Amino acid sequence: MFIYRVTGLFLRPMTTWEEIHKDEGNMLAAMVPALILGLIPAVCGYIGTTQTGWTIGAGEPVRITEDSAATIAIMYYIIIQVAVFSVGWMVHWMAKTYGSNPSLPTCIRLAAYIPTPLFLVGFMQLNPVLWLNLVVGLPATAYTVFLLYTGIPTMMDISKDRGFVFSSAVLMVGMVGLVGMLAVTVFLWGIGFEPVLTM
Repeated sequence: MFIYRVTGLFLRPMTTWEEIHKDEGNMLAAMVPALILGLIPAVCGYIGTTQTGWTIGAGEPVRITEDSAATIAIMYYIIIQVAVFSVGWMVHWMAKTYGSNPSLPTCIRLAAYIPTPLFLVGFMQLNPVLWLNLVVGLPATAYTVFLLYTGIPTMMDISKDRGFVFSSAVLMVGMVGLVGMLAVTVFLWGIGFEPVLTM
């Protein structure tokens, strides 16, 4: 069922959102997509930075030590889960403003499925080359925004006009969250969680 939903978001997003909206379950069931798909960028990032590495110019590949990469991967995974839950909670909190009254698990489910393209593009972390990740990451980001704008009206049972405004508000919350995550990253690097490089 889970794989069917993930592929459906790419092949028939509107129908799939309707099917996801009909799903029922508790908070844990709502978090399943993020719990599973969130492993992709974390694990692939660990493998890519410890085994493959990246080159700067014509030099030797730069890698991160396994201990350092493991710490970063675990924190990355935790941050993904916190971000998904936070966005779901914010959607639930804002829903009444837009004439909707969804359950918290419904909002969490929405927040867990929206970043599916970004989770899947995490496979590119196996080869952590900046330009390649950027080339693949930009279309994935665009499709994630598309899923946001198509998913909100369906999952929240509101009109497309209200859904557009609601989606824009959620997008702004997501952007603020991204800036917050960058600030937390800088803070964590400053207190000793910075990557330890090997040449």
